[in-house]
Amino acid sequence: MNTSNEYDTLSFDCYGTLIDWETGIAMALRRWARVHDLSLSDAELVAAHARHETGAQQDHPSALYPAVLGETLRRIGNDFGVAVTDADAREYGASVGDWPAFPDSAEALSRLADRFKLVILSNVDRASFARSNEKLVVEFDLIVTAQDVGSYKPDLANFETMFDLLQTIGTDRSRLLHVAESLYHDHEPANRLGLPSVWINRAHASGGASAAPRGSFQPEIQFATMAAFADFVLG
Repeated sequence: MNTSNEYDTLSFDCYGTLIDWETGIAMALRRWARVHDLSLSDAELVAAHARHETGAQQDHPSALYPAVLGETLRRIGNDFGVAVTDADAREYGASVGDWPAFPDSAEALSRLADRFKLVILSNVDRASFARSNEKLVVEFDLIVTAQDVGSYKPDLANFETMFDLLQTIGTDRSRLLHVAESLYHDHEPANRLGLPSVWINRAHASGGASAAPRGSFQPEIQFATMAAFADFVLG
């Protein structure tokens, strides 16, 4: 893959790729579990989130992400026999900005910005992403969120909206490479649309916070970190 010659734009998923959402989810759910005297490991808490977030997104596609997180928590509470208060739901929904960036994300993005236009395609709302972007530092050329589209990935509408907006930054989908961690949310729909993608395979031992992929598709090119990806494409 001769990245510099083939592509002038990189689109990124944010959570799981640039932001360590599993650590953030575990931190937020750990606080909630402690208050309710639940003895659960971080892996169990992250798995509970993974069981329910996609259903909450599908049932409420136009809801802002903090509301989706609140509904996800209510469903987690049902699993463990705990009533989730409105305050619990609001606190979980507001936790996104506290989720840490992966240590390599900001530097890798800064290096990549010297050669490529950078795009975010994320399953959150604008306000939540703005808080996360403070940790990433870089200024993205285009930001497309679930709030902008009215649906959540893997809905193809999110990708198609991004394609339509690429003209506003002087490029088009033929020059676009998608970079993401989630097979379910990103790589499977990208493959359906013929969008080339690179897998940042951070190999979460817990199974991850994303829903399981529907099929067996995996991108041919993968890297363990954003730093390794940046090293490869920048030579």
